[in-house]
Amino acid sequence: MTYTYLHNKFLSIIPKYKNLIKPLSILIALSGGKDSLCLVKLIEDFNNTYNHFSRIEYIYIDHQWRSDSKQNIKHLLNYISITNNNTYIYQINKMEISEANMRNIRYQAIVRHAIQNSHDIIVTGHNQTDQVETFLLNLMRGTGLEGLSSLPYIRKITDQIQVIRPLIHINTGDVLWFCRKFNLPIWSDKTNFYYTNFRNRIRYELLPYLKEYFHPKIESNIINFLSLSSIENEYIKQNSIKLYLASRHSHYIAINYKIIKNQHLALQKRVLNIFFYHNFNKYVNSHILNQLIKMKYQRKLTIVWETLRIKIYKNWIYIQ
Repeated sequence: MTYTYLHNKFLSIIPKYKNLIKPLSILIALSGGKDSLCLVKLIEDFNNTYNHFSRIEYIYIDHQWRSDSKQNIKHLLNYISITNNNTYIYQINKMEISEANMRNIRYQAIVRHAIQNSHDIIVTGHNQTDQVETFLLNLMRGTGLEGLSSLPYIRKITDQIQVIRPLIHINTGDVLWFCRKFNLPIWSDKTNFYYTNFRNRIRYELLPYLKEYFHPKIESNIINFLSLSSIENEYIKQNSIKLYLASRHSHYIAINYKIIKNQHLALQKRVLNIFFYHNFNKYVNSHILNQLIKMKYQRKLTIVWETLRIKIYKNWIYIQ
Protein backbone atom coordinates (compact mmCIF):
# COMPACT_ATOMS: atom_id res chain seq x y z
CA MET A 1 0.00 0.00 0.00
CA THR A 2 1.31 3.44 -0.97
CA TYR A 3 1.62 5.95 1.86
CA THR A 4 1.66 9.70 1.28
CA TYR A 5 2.29 12.78 3.38
CA LEU A 6 -1.46 13.01 3.95
CA HIS A 7 -1.36 9.55 5.52
CA ASN A 8 1.38 10.83 7.82
CA LYS A 9 -0.69 13.90 8.69
CA PHE A 10 -3.61 11.66 9.51
CA LEU A 11 -1.41 9.49 11.73
CA SER A 12 -0.21 12.58 13.59
CA ILE A 13 -3.73 13.31 14.86
CA ILE A 14 -3.93 10.11 16.90
CA PRO A 15 -2.08 11.41 20.01
CA LYS A 16 -4.45 14.40 20.12
CA TYR A 17 -7.45 12.20 20.82
CA LYS A 18 -7.20 10.81 24.32
CA ASN A 19 -10.02 8.34 23.73
CA LEU A 20 -8.19 6.72 20.81
CA ILE A 21 -6.20 4.54 23.19
CA LYS A 22 -9.06 2.04 23.12
CA PRO A 23 -10.94 0.35 20.24
CA LEU A 24 -13.64 2.68 19.03
CA SER A 25 -16.81 2.62 17.03
CA ILE A 26 -16.78 5.48 14.54
CA LEU A 27 -19.43 6.98 12.30
CA ILE A 28 -18.14 8.76 9.20
CA ALA A 29 -20.43 11.49 7.88
CA LEU A 30 -20.17 11.67 4.10
CA SER A 31 -20.96 14.59 1.83
CA GLY A 32 -20.38 12.71 -1.41
CA GLY A 33 -17.56 14.94 -2.65
CA LYS A 34 -13.78 14.69 -2.81
CA ASP A 35 -13.37 15.34 0.93
CA SER A 36 -15.48 12.27 1.72
CA LEU A 37 -13.51 10.04 -0.65
CA CYS A 38 -10.23 11.27 0.82
CA LEU A 39 -11.50 10.63 4.35
CA VAL A 40 -12.71 7.11 3.53
CA LYS A 41 -9.38 6.20 1.96
CA LEU A 42 -7.33 7.55 4.89
CA ILE A 43 -9.44 5.88 7.57
CA GLU A 44 -9.63 2.53 5.81
CA ASP A 45 -5.86 2.53 5.17
CA PHE A 46 -5.22 3.42 8.80
CA ASN A 47 -7.49 0.69 10.12
CA ASN A 48 -6.15 -1.93 7.74
CA THR A 49 -2.69 -1.24 9.16
CA TYR A 50 -3.46 -0.78 12.86
CA ASN A 51 -6.88 -2.45 13.26
CA HIS A 52 -7.75 0.27 15.73
CA PHE A 53 -11.46 0.83 15.15
CA SER A 54 -13.77 -1.90 16.35
CA ARG A 55 -16.52 -0.73 14.01
CA ILE A 56 -16.65 1.68 11.08
CA GLU A 57 -19.95 2.84 9.63
CA TYR A 58 -20.86 5.47 7.08
CA ILE A 59 -23.82 7.83 6.95
CA TYR A 60 -25.06 10.06 4.14
CA ILE A 61 -27.94 12.55 4.36
CA ASP A 62 -29.72 13.17 1.06
CA HIS A 63 -31.57 16.50 0.95
CA GLN A 64 -33.12 15.57 -2.42
CA TRP A 65 -32.47 19.11 -3.63
CA ARG A 66 -30.59 17.98 -6.74
CA SER A 67 -32.07 16.17 -9.71
CA ASP A 68 -29.08 13.80 -9.74
CA SER A 69 -29.13 12.98 -6.01
CA LYS A 70 -30.14 9.34 -6.56
CA GLN A 71 -27.33 8.82 -9.06
CA ASN A 72 -24.94 10.42 -6.58
CA ILE A 73 -26.05 7.95 -3.88
CA LYS A 74 -25.51 4.98 -6.21
CA HIS A 75 -22.07 6.30 -7.10
CA LEU A 76 -21.18 6.73 -3.43
CA LEU A 77 -22.49 3.29 -2.42
CA ASN A 78 -20.56 1.69 -5.25
CA TYR A 79 -17.33 3.16 -3.90
CA ILE A 80 -18.08 2.48 -0.20
CA SER A 81 -18.96 -1.16 -0.97
CA ILE A 82 -15.25 -2.01 -1.28
CA THR A 83 -14.85 -1.32 2.46
CA ASN A 84 -17.37 -4.01 3.53
CA ASN A 85 -18.70 -1.61 6.17
CA ASN A 86 -22.32 -0.62 6.75
CA THR A 87 -23.60 2.53 5.08
CA TYR A 88 -26.79 4.32 6.12
CA ILE A 89 -28.68 6.65 3.80
CA TYR A 90 -31.23 9.09 5.20
CA GLN A 91 -33.46 10.94 2.76
CA ILE A 92 -35.06 14.20 3.86
CA ASN A 93 -38.30 15.19 2.21
CA LYS A 94 -37.64 18.05 -0.16
CA MET A 95 -38.54 21.35 1.49
CA GLU A 96 -37.97 25.03 0.86
CA ILE A 97 -35.78 26.05 3.78
CA SER A 98 -32.45 27.80 4.10
CA GLU A 99 -29.16 25.99 3.73
CA ALA A 100 -28.35 26.78 7.37
CA ASN A 101 -31.58 25.17 8.60
CA MET A 102 -31.00 22.15 6.39
CA ARG A 103 -27.49 21.86 7.80
CA ASN A 104 -28.98 21.75 11.31
CA ILE A 105 -31.42 19.01 10.29
CA ARG A 106 -28.58 17.00 8.79
CA TYR A 107 -26.46 17.46 11.91
CA GLN A 108 -29.31 16.35 14.19
CA ALA A 109 -29.92 13.24 12.07
CA ILE A 110 -26.25 12.26 12.24
CA VAL A 111 -26.02 12.79 16.01
CA ARG A 112 -29.25 10.88 16.61
CA HIS A 113 -27.96 7.96 14.54
CA ALA A 114 -24.65 7.98 16.44
CA ILE A 115 -26.45 7.87 19.79
CA GLN A 116 -28.87 5.12 18.74
CA ASN A 117 -26.04 2.97 17.37
CA SER A 118 -23.60 3.55 20.25
CA HIS A 119 -20.82 5.23 18.29
CA ASP A 120 -17.96 6.88 20.16
CA ILE A 121 -16.84 9.30 17.45
CA ILE A 122 -18.40 11.11 14.51
CA VAL A 123 -15.87 11.92 11.80
CA THR A 124 -16.50 14.68 9.27
CA GLY A 125 -14.57 15.71 6.17
CA HIS A 126 -14.28 19.46 6.80
CA ASN A 127 -10.95 20.70 5.52
CA GLN A 128 -8.86 23.82 6.04
CA THR A 129 -10.42 25.67 3.11
CA ASP A 130 -13.89 24.98 4.56
CA GLN A 131 -12.70 26.62 7.76
CA VAL A 132 -11.55 29.75 5.91
CA GLU A 133 -14.83 29.97 3.99
CA THR A 134 -16.86 29.54 7.18
CA PHE A 135 -14.82 32.28 8.84
CA LEU A 136 -15.55 34.73 6.02
CA LEU A 137 -19.25 33.82 5.98
CA ASN A 138 -19.59 34.29 9.73
CA LEU A 139 -17.56 37.50 9.64
CA MET A 140 -19.94 39.02 7.10
CA ARG A 141 -22.90 37.99 9.26
CA GLY A 142 -21.47 39.96 12.17
CA THR A 143 -20.63 37.04 14.43
CA GLY A 144 -18.61 37.21 17.63
CA LEU A 145 -15.47 35.39 18.70
CA GLU A 146 -17.38 32.15 19.28
CA GLY A 147 -18.71 32.13 15.72
CA LEU A 148 -15.33 32.88 14.19
CA SER A 149 -13.88 29.69 15.67
CA SER A 150 -16.87 27.50 14.89
CA LEU A 151 -15.00 24.56 13.32
CA PRO A 152 -12.87 23.18 16.14
CA TYR A 153 -10.61 20.20 15.63
CA ILE A 154 -12.43 18.24 18.32
CA ARG A 155 -15.87 18.89 19.74
CA LYS A 156 -17.56 16.96 22.51
CA ILE A 157 -21.32 16.78 21.92
CA THR A 158 -22.34 14.28 24.62
CA ASP A 159 -20.55 12.50 27.45
CA GLN A 160 -19.95 9.57 25.11
CA ILE A 161 -19.59 11.14 21.65
CA GLN A 162 -17.04 13.47 20.09
CA VAL A 163 -16.96 15.02 16.63
CA ILE A 164 -13.50 15.06 15.07
CA ARG A 165 -12.32 16.71 11.86
CA PRO A 166 -9.07 15.02 10.83
CA LEU A 167 -8.82 16.98 7.55
CA ILE A 168 -9.14 20.40 9.17
CA HIS A 169 -5.42 21.15 8.65
CA ILE A 170 -5.44 19.92 5.04
CA ASN A 171 -6.46 22.32 2.27
CA THR A 172 -8.64 21.60 -0.74
CA GLY A 173 -5.65 21.47 -3.09
CA ASP A 174 -4.06 18.64 -1.09
CA VAL A 175 -7.36 16.76 -0.95
CA LEU A 176 -7.74 17.03 -4.72
CA TRP A 177 -4.15 15.85 -5.24
CA PHE A 178 -4.80 12.85 -2.98
CA CYS A 179 -7.94 11.87 -4.90
CA ARG A 180 -6.07 12.06 -8.20
CA LYS A 181 -3.11 10.16 -6.78
CA PHE A 182 -5.33 7.18 -5.95
CA ASN A 183 -7.80 7.62 -8.82
CA LEU A 184 -10.71 8.12 -6.44
CA PRO A 185 -13.99 8.56 -8.35
CA ILE A 186 -14.95 12.17 -7.59
CA TRP A 187 -18.59 13.05 -8.22
CA SER A 188 -18.95 16.48 -9.81
CA ASP A 189 -21.74 18.34 -8.02
CA LYS A 190 -22.94 21.11 -10.30
CA THR A 191 -24.48 23.02 -7.38
CA ASN A 192 -20.93 23.71 -6.15
CA PHE A 193 -20.67 26.17 -9.03
CA TYR A 194 -23.91 28.08 -8.43
CA TYR A 195 -22.99 31.59 -7.35
CA THR A 196 -26.35 32.05 -5.65
CA ASN A 197 -24.66 30.06 -2.87
CA PHE A 198 -22.53 32.52 -0.89
CA ARG A 199 -19.95 29.87 -0.04
CA ASN A 200 -19.35 29.17 -3.72
CA ARG A 201 -18.92 32.87 -4.44
CA ILE A 202 -16.40 33.13 -1.62
CA ARG A 203 -14.54 30.07 -2.92
CA TYR A 204 -14.34 31.07 -6.58
CA GLU A 205 -14.42 34.88 -6.46
CA LEU A 206 -13.60 36.42 -3.09
CA LEU A 207 -10.69 34.22 -1.99
CA PRO A 208 -8.91 34.34 -5.38
CA TYR A 209 -9.40 38.13 -5.40
CA LEU A 210 -7.92 38.48 -1.90
CA LYS A 211 -4.97 36.29 -2.87
CA GLU A 212 -4.32 38.24 -6.05
CA TYR A 213 -4.67 41.78 -4.76
CA PHE A 214 -4.12 41.68 -1.00
CA HIS A 215 -2.01 38.75 0.18
CA PRO A 216 -1.04 35.48 -1.55
CA LYS A 217 -1.06 33.65 1.79
CA ILE A 218 -4.40 34.98 2.97
CA GLU A 219 -5.70 31.48 3.78
CA SER A 220 -2.79 30.57 6.04
CA ASN A 221 -2.99 33.99 7.71
CA ILE A 222 -6.68 33.46 8.44
CA ILE A 223 -5.92 29.99 9.83
CA ASN A 224 -3.27 31.50 12.14
CA PHE A 225 -5.79 34.07 13.32
CA LEU A 226 -8.38 31.36 13.95
CA SER A 227 -5.87 29.30 15.90
CA LEU A 228 -5.08 32.23 18.21
CA SER A 229 -8.76 33.19 18.50
CA SER A 230 -9.69 29.62 19.39
CA ILE A 231 -7.29 29.62 22.35
CA GLU A 232 -8.57 32.97 23.61
CA ASN A 233 -12.18 31.95 23.04
CA GLU A 234 -11.68 28.74 25.01
CA TYR A 235 -10.27 30.72 27.93
CA ILE A 236 -13.26 33.10 27.93
CA LYS A 237 -15.67 30.18 27.55
CA GLN A 238 -14.24 28.28 30.52
CA ASN A 239 -14.41 31.34 32.76
CA SER A 240 -17.95 32.09 31.58
CA ILE A 241 -19.10 28.58 32.44
CA LYS A 242 -17.53 28.84 35.90
CA LEU A 243 -19.26 32.18 36.46
CA TYR A 244 -22.58 30.81 35.23
CA LEU A 245 -22.40 27.84 37.59
CA ALA A 246 -21.58 30.17 40.48
CA SER A 247 -24.42 32.59 39.71
CA ARG A 248 -27.36 30.39 38.73
CA HIS A 249 -30.12 29.55 41.19
CA SER A 250 -29.98 26.03 42.61
CA HIS A 251 -33.73 25.39 42.14
CA TYR A 252 -35.25 27.97 39.81
CA ILE A 253 -34.56 29.27 36.31
CA ALA A 254 -32.80 32.36 37.55
CA ILE A 255 -29.39 33.95 37.67
CA ASN A 256 -27.91 36.24 40.30
CA TYR A 257 -27.02 39.48 38.53
CA LYS A 258 -25.26 40.77 41.65
CA ILE A 259 -22.55 38.16 41.09
CA ILE A 260 -22.05 38.91 37.40
CA LYS A 261 -22.55 42.69 37.25
CA ASN A 262 -19.00 43.53 38.36
CA GLN A 263 -17.41 41.17 35.85
CA HIS A 264 -16.00 42.18 32.49
CA LEU A 265 -18.66 42.96 29.88
CA ALA A 266 -17.51 40.01 27.75
CA LEU A 267 -18.16 37.61 30.63
CA GLN A 268 -21.53 39.19 31.44
CA LYS A 269 -22.75 38.66 27.87
CA ARG A 270 -21.39 35.13 27.69
CA VAL A 271 -23.02 34.14 30.98
CA LEU A 272 -26.40 35.51 29.90
CA ASN A 273 -26.10 33.68 26.59
CA ILE A 274 -25.29 30.44 28.40
CA PHE A 275 -28.27 31.00 30.71
CA PHE A 276 -30.76 31.25 27.85
CA TYR A 277 -29.26 28.51 25.75
CA HIS A 278 -28.95 26.09 28.67
CA ASN A 279 -32.54 26.61 29.82
CA PHE A 280 -34.44 27.39 26.61
CA ASN A 281 -32.15 26.31 23.76
CA LYS A 282 -32.30 29.88 22.46
CA TYR A 283 -29.61 32.32 21.45
CA VAL A 284 -30.65 35.67 22.86
CA ASN A 285 -30.35 38.50 20.34
CA SER A 286 -28.04 41.47 20.89
CA HIS A 287 -30.90 43.91 21.54
CA ILE A 288 -32.28 41.87 24.45
CA LEU A 289 -28.78 41.16 25.68
CA ASN A 290 -27.96 44.87 25.85
CA GLN A 291 -31.23 45.56 27.64
CA LEU A 292 -30.37 42.94 30.24
CA ILE A 293 -26.91 44.38 30.74
CA LYS A 294 -28.43 47.82 31.37
CA MET A 295 -31.38 46.68 33.46
CA LYS A 296 -29.28 44.79 35.97
CA TYR A 297 -28.72 48.06 37.79
CA GLN A 298 -32.45 48.42 38.42
CA ARG A 299 -34.33 46.79 41.26
CA LYS A 300 -37.46 45.77 39.39
CA LEU A 301 -38.21 45.49 35.67
CA THR A 302 -39.82 43.21 33.07
CA ILE A 303 -38.83 42.50 29.45
CA VAL A 304 -40.99 40.45 27.09
CA TRP A 305 -39.02 38.50 24.50
CA GLU A 306 -40.85 36.06 22.24
CA THR A 307 -42.71 33.73 24.64
CA LEU A 308 -40.56 34.61 27.65
CA ARG A 309 -41.15 37.19 30.36
CA ILE A 310 -37.75 38.15 31.71
CA LYS A 311 -37.94 39.77 35.12
CA ILE A 312 -35.48 41.34 37.47
CA TYR A 313 -36.28 41.45 41.15
CA LYS A 314 -33.86 42.28 43.91
CA ASN A 315 -30.66 40.40 42.98
CA TRP A 316 -32.14 37.98 40.46
CA ILE A 317 -32.87 37.83 36.76
CA TYR A 318 -35.49 35.14 36.31
CA ILE A 319 -38.01 33.85 33.79
CA GLN A 320 -41.71 33.83 34.50
